[in-house]
Formats: sequence, structure tokens, C-alpha cells
Amino acid sequence: MSRYERSEALFARANDLVAGGVSSQIRRGEKPVPLFFVRGKGGKLWDVDGNEYVDYVQGMGPNIFGHAPDFIVDAVARDMRNGFVFAGQFEKELEVAEMVRAMVPLKGPVRFASSGTEIDQLVLRLARGFTGRPKYVKFEGHYHGWTDTVLYSVHPPLEKAGPNGRPTPVGESQGMAPGSADDIVIAPWNDLPALESIFERERGKIAGVIMEPVLANTNCILPRPGYLEGVKDLCARHGALLIFDEVITGFRIAAGGAQEMLGVVPDLATYAKSMAGGFPIAMLVGRPDVMRMVGDGGVYHGGSFNSNVMSIAATHASLTHIVADSAAFYRDLTKKGLRLMEGLRAAAHRAESDLLVQGIGPVFATSFSSKPEIHDYREHARYCDDARHRRFAELMLGNGVRLSTNGRWHMASTHTDEEIARTIAAAEKSLRAM
Repeated sequence: MSRYERSEALFARANDLVAGGVSSQIRRGEKPVPLFFVRGKGGKLWDVDGNEYVDYVQGMGPNIFGHAPDFIVDAVARDMRNGFVFAGQFEKELEVAEMVRAMVPLKGPVRFASSGTEIDQLVLRLARGFTGRPKYVKFEGHYHGWTDTVLYSVHPPLEKAGPNGRPTPVGESQGMAPGSADDIVIAPWNDLPALESIFERERGKIAGVIMEPVLANTNCILPRPGYLEGVKDLCARHGALLIFDEVITGFRIAAGGAQEMLGVVPDLATYAKSMAGGFPIAMLVGRPDVMRMVGDGGVYHGGSFNSNVMSIAATHASLTHIVADSAAFYRDLTKKGLRLMEGLRAAAHRAESDLLVQGIGPVFATSFSSKPEIHDYREHARYCDDARHRRFAELMLGNGVRLSTNGRWHMASTHTDEEIARTIAAAEKSLRAM
């Protein structure tokens, strides 16, 4: 009998009822079968076959407190009794904005939405509207959502990606709108001279530069020393806006996100995932002069579910929980992540494996590589074996640990020492089996 018998049956049924059997493409890559779950609590998940997993997918990052934290459940249950969607304003929305202003180094008004993809669309529209320029710079390996305007050169085949210093935009999907790449300029990340060349070549045309300030979607890569400062200076000199996509790093790696950790403040920043502890919400924060363009300045943004009662209640509860003692919260979360990272490295050494563990604790990545560190997407494409990592994730699942197929691990504040030890043991067992 299969360990995943009930999930296999449900997935067969789902393939008739749901396109591809899943509602987000990355879920289809889970092997040996995309799982169906009945419950999650803290650092664990239980599937329909009764299997228990230590979970590091954590909803692809939102569940920074683990699954179903009681303080969020209680807050949402209380507030939603008064209504779900007002299509109007309420005071708690303003309280959340005030908490954000106190936490995030970038000070300015906010706008709420429902997902990282849509808030990144707003920030690019706003950059164009404010500057009156048509183009923006996007980096290889960085992900800013699944829409046509941004789904380029996330993980392109190198044979299609063009020269190292002057990459070609490569679409990641069939059916993308013709011409959607015309206003994208693709750049290699962590390469300041290449960006300088782009600004010279596209003089007066660049509205903004968008990036993950910590490249969480490819090996969890940190910027080289001085790189972010250099990009900020280039943007200022050329009249472009610096945009941080903190959808993953925001409220996960520090109270002020990557801005706080790395000491560089952008002109605009986007957030989602961890800010509501698992509820769907997204947010744009920006310089006041730029944000005036939204609403009263000609840049349109709408959404029926924006700042709905449940998501605002969850965000309010999440940020309140963090700010009660943010130093202790992030110290503990980081310590757990670093302990797990060191344990995985030790397990790889004992198993004589080339597993690479790279990142910053609250979020990190694993891959199989001969290199001791990866600095950009092309290094990942050349030196990391994604097929072996998918096999590793499958073996880990069989050993009671659930990983994302893209190699990114998300720590939860509720992961226990026992769960971390169990994960390290499962990793050594899986690596030896490989």
C-alpha cells in the first residue's frame, strides 16, 4: 500500500476538476504526488493519509508563526463577526498603517491589496506614472509575480538568456502578451558595472529598478557589500526609483525587513506573505511625494477585497505579536534557522554530500552544487543540480519533512528543537539514500 494512497486518489480526481490538479503551478511539482492536507498546527502538517510532516514550506512563507496560531485565529474570529468586506474604511486599517510606519525604515503612506503579484503590478505602474518613463530594470533570478509584465527571466535556460552582461528577456510561460517584454530591461544581479551600462544605454527611459534585496527565489543570495548602495546612487543620479520587493523578506528577517538588515532604504517597497501570518494581504509603502500619485494623482488602483476585515485583523494581530518584543522574536527565529542550517551542513558532511546551505536563518535555501556559494542566477544555472534537489525533497517527504520544490526553507517561530533535530536526522538519512 502506498504511503500516499488517499492523496493519489484525490489528485486523480482533481485532474478532472481543477486545471492541472492544483491552483498554483509550483504545487504540481511535489513528488511523488501533490499532497492533500487536513490540518496544520505550528511547525507541522498532517495529510489525508494520516502522515505527519515537519513543514518548511509554511504556505511558501506566510506562516511565520506556524500554522493556525491561536492569537490570529481568535482575532480574526472576533472581528469577522462584524462583517467581511465593507468596500469602505475602518479604524483598524489605520492602526496597521501606523504600526508599519513605526517598523519599516521607509516612511510614507501605504496601499493595501491581496497578493504579492498584484502589489508589484501597482508599484511598476506607479513608477511609470511618477517618472513619465516607460521602462524598468528587472534582474535575472528575481520573481515579482506571474503576470505578463514581470514573468521574464526568472529561471531562463542559459542558451536563450543572451550575453552575461546584457541578458535577453526570456518569457516563462506560453501565451504571454506580445510586446510585454518591450519595456523590461533584464540585468544580471550583483553586477554594478552592468547596471551602469544599462542606465547609459537607456538614458532617460528607466522609471525604476525593482529587485528582491535578498534574492530569496534563487539560493537566498545576499547582495555583495556596497551593491545596494551603488544601485541606490545610480537610481538617484538618473532620476529612477529604487523598488524593493520585500514580499518574502518583509516582516520575516527583521521588523523592518531587508531595509533594516542591510541599511539601505528604497523609494518604494512591496510586502505580502509574512505580514498577516497566513492570511492574504499585500502592501505598498512609498515616499510621500510618489505615493500622492495613487488615487489623487492619476495612477489607478482598485480591488474589492483590499483591506478586508479578516486580513487586516490578521495583520494587526501579527504585527502586535511581533512588536511586543521584536528583538527577542527575531533573535529566536534567526537562531532556530541558523541552528538548522548548521545541522544540515553537518549532516551533508557526514553523508559526503555536496548539499549547499545558503541564507540568513529565517529564510534560507538548499541546493546541490560544487561551489561553496552562489552569487547570482547564472551561477545557480551552471553549478546547481535542480533535479537532484527535487529528488532530495521527495526523500525528505518520505522521511516526514516537507520542503518546497524550489529549495527555499521558511522557519516558523513555533518550530521546536525536537522538530529541528528530527529534520537534521531526516536530511542525513535522505542524503545517504541518494
